[in-house]
Amino acid sequence: QVQLVESGGGSVQAGESLRLSCTASGNTISYSEMGWFRQAPGQEREFVAGTSRSGTRKLYGESVQGRFTISKDTPKKTIYLQMDSLKPEDTAVYYCTAARMLVRDAGRVDYWGQGTPVTVSS
Repeated sequence: QVQLVESGGGSVQAGESLRLSCTASGNTISYSEMGWFRQAPGQEREFVAGTSRSGTRKLYGESVQGRFTISKDTPKKTIYLQMDSLKPEDTAVYYCTAARMLVRDAGRVDYWGQGTPVTVSS
């Protein structure tokens, strides 16, 4: 069992920035690949970013490439998502995830956080 707790969501204007945080606890050794998905109203969950246990490998979704940055603080078992140049289409609930492998498909995620909402206004 892995517990994931997100924080940092909020409401901002287009062009501004936010930083999300997610702290993991429990069996993090077996489920060490962590990342972020998001889900807008009426849409499927979309891959945003992921990082390996060591933080040396990173993946990004095409829609956020160049604007979002994922990072990891290994001693704190915490990952971050720095979101710059936010756009209205980034509005969604953002979910922290953990899995045995770094994947882009929501169906292969093993554990999900409760989600933190992000709203970007124009």
